Amino acid sequence: MIAISADFDPVHIGHEKLIKEGRKIADEKDTELAVYLNKGYSANHAPFFLDYESRREIVLELGADKVIPFEGLHHRLILSYSVTIRLSKMIDDGVTDYITAANIPLEEIAKKADKFVKQGNFVGMPKNYPNRNEIRWYAINEFLGSKLDFHVIKEVSKGGKVSGRAIRQSILENDLRLTGKVRSVIPKITAEVLEREIALGKVPGQRNYGEIYKTLNTSSRGNLSKIAYLTSNAINEIIKKRVYRDSETIWAAFRKANYGPVMTRLAISAIEEGVTKKEVMDLMKGYEEKGVIPPNQNVEHVINRAWYVANSDLDSSKANEKFRSGNIKVDAPLTIYAGLNLTKFEAKIMKSGENADVYVDKNGKVSVQMKIDGKKIKTNLRLPSNEVTYIRYILDSNFIPLKGTTEKVNNSYKIKLEIG
Repeated sequence: MIAISADFDPVHIGHEKLIKEGRKIADEKDTELAVYLNKGYSANHAPFFLDYESRREIVLELGADKVIPFEGLHHRLILSYSVTIRLSKMIDDGVTDYITAANIPLEEIAKKADKFVKQGNFVGMPKNYPNRNEIRWYAINEFLGSKLDFHVIKEVSKGGKVSGRAIRQSILENDLRLTGKVRSVIPKITAEVLEREIALGKVPGQRNYGEIYKTLNTSSRGNLSKIAYLTSNAINEIIKKRVYRDSETIWAAFRKANYGPVMTRLAISAIEEGVTKKEVMDLMKGYEEKGVIPPNQNVEHVINRAWYVANSDLDSSKANEKFRSGNIKVDAPLTIYAGLNLTKFEAKIMKSGENADVYVDKNGKVSVQMKIDGKKIKTNLRLPSNEVTYIRYILDSNFIPLKGTTEKVNNSYKIKLEIG
């Protein structure tokens, strides 16, 4: 098949050009043109403005032979992971040619992608790179050893870049009406479908803010620490700004925790869907077994990096850089025992095998919360400094779960911390 992969939210004249160019290649090769269309959440981790069925209808009308959904990835994974999974599926499906649009030629894309291919790491692509997503797709295709042929067409410009974001913003700012400017940059079928769906009250798509507010307003630090993409700083900012009744307050909390727009959307999506770190880790491990996740991005590598940085004499940024650039062997411990600071009463009611939620308290101390015989116990953990740093890194990871369990060791109770 000849393939395109996109959000197409909504389908504009740039997307139409992609489909027409794909149609030409498919006809020349006497094969099918397939559009892999993101469903559920967009590649930018947000609900779709125009739903999947409507976008599918438009794509088929414009000349695609089939539309294949990608679903379940973009509220769980950043692009550096989801692209490898999407690309792997396309290759397995028999795709031979991939078509995309960019402002830079294929030769420049290949040149910029080369260092990422050599590193086998597609996280942290520089923000000043033009067409970063196209560079990422090309690099991952090369890394996977695929024979997929890339075709790059020039991005459409009509008094500036044609963008789905600008189209959506214009429709919202004009009380869900399509201005003449918007109509000039979308195909006729897109305008018809948009107006139909607006009339039905289905545009724009919305988040389930009731569920989001409930989670943010009622969850403990320990339970929030289990949700993917929530760092300790974010959790403490969330707690500070309770009670939540509007989306702007949520965004303000994440801005205070130094989240950018993309990570904020991903974190909110994870909250909305109740995505846990364990769920993301298990998903990634499944793809690791298939050889889809690059070794420098896999779960073991992330854990080993945390241990290396925690034990390094270098500052954290330099230690991270050294670990990523060098072939450093690390065997991080996956089980650590932490001491407790208990009152006499708390020590009397302690039991082995009880769940202990681990979190970072408002003072930056690694702590646990337990419920034993109906009594709530909160206390800081006692650990050597390197292990404290290690546990902090694990708690602040996007997808490494940390399980705490009470255990009696040499006549005193400790918390057994299990990483991953």
